[in-house]
Amino acid sequence: MQLPDFAIEAHGLTKVFPASKSVPEKTALGGVDLMIPRGSIFGLLGPNGAGKSTFINILAGLCRKTSGTVKIWGLDIDEQPRDARAAIGVVPQEITVDVFFTPKESLEVQAGYYGVPRKERRTEELLNVMGLGDKAQAYVRQLSGGMKRRLMVAKAMVHNPPVLILDEPTAGVDVELRRQLWAYVEELNGLGVTIVLTTHYLQEAEELCDTIAIMNRGQVVACEPKSSLLRRMDTRTVVVTPEQPLSTVPALGPFDARLRADGALAVAFKTSETSVEAVLTAVRAAGVRIKDLATENPDLEDVFMSLTYSAPETVDPTAY
Repeated sequence: MQLPDFAIEAHGLTKVFPASKSVPEKTALGGVDLMIPRGSIFGLLGPNGAGKSTFINILAGLCRKTSGTVKIWGLDIDEQPRDARAAIGVVPQEITVDVFFTPKESLEVQAGYYGVPRKERRTEELLNVMGLGDKAQAYVRQLSGGMKRRLMVAKAMVHNPPVLILDEPTAGVDVELRRQLWAYVEELNGLGVTIVLTTHYLQEAEELCDTIAIMNRGQVVACEPKSSLLRRMDTRTVVVTPEQPLSTVPALGPFDARLRADGALAVAFKTSETSVEAVLTAVRAAGVRIKDLATENPDLEDVFMSLTYSAPETVDPTAY
């Protein structure tokens, strides 16, 4: 079988939750077109209520779409639902594990759900990779929150899916566990597994993802390589450390300047309209003697905020 160019394809995907006595009709997805390249680490970002969870639930078979088409690993979820959903492993945001099973039993049961023959199961391998080998026979209720989250990742991988969806996988975990988890994610990606990641840690997405989509109010407002997305921002900041501390912000003509807590002067400017040299000329003309300087480029948070929070309409905080 020829491998598909895209791990996940969605065209004109909509989801409308019907009205009830107390809740009006809600459009969670309003015609989403999304192509997730095979072999990528793909970031799916957006504020609460943007439609990310609805999109993932449709992929996982937990929510029925209203219209549109979706393919997972080249398999249409309407025409080949069983095969399509077997091609993904989903790690939900909520910790959902049976506390009366051991980790080993949990993986064995999960493998059974997917029809994995006993001789092909990788229970011990997955437990060891996730750092749970010494907890294989302990009850899940005895595990810490971080261990339970690692167990959920292992459960999502029991059937060796080519696509792994991680919905806020590092929410509430410590720094060490986060690093361990991402090391494993990058290892899986190196083996050809496509990773789809949702996270509110934008720095995390910026470090890991090669392609990023940003959703807002049920629409995809951006989807492109990370480097291209970061170039959208036509701003840079020159950070000037003066020789003598400043008590007020000097007048710098057309430039927007502000004092930082460490005494540095941050001057923002548009790269399409002016240059760093023009900024420094204005700083010197204001009588500021420069001790040191640095420049800062916009990061993913700047892009995210400009695309999702610049519109006047308030985003519904209810997650769908």
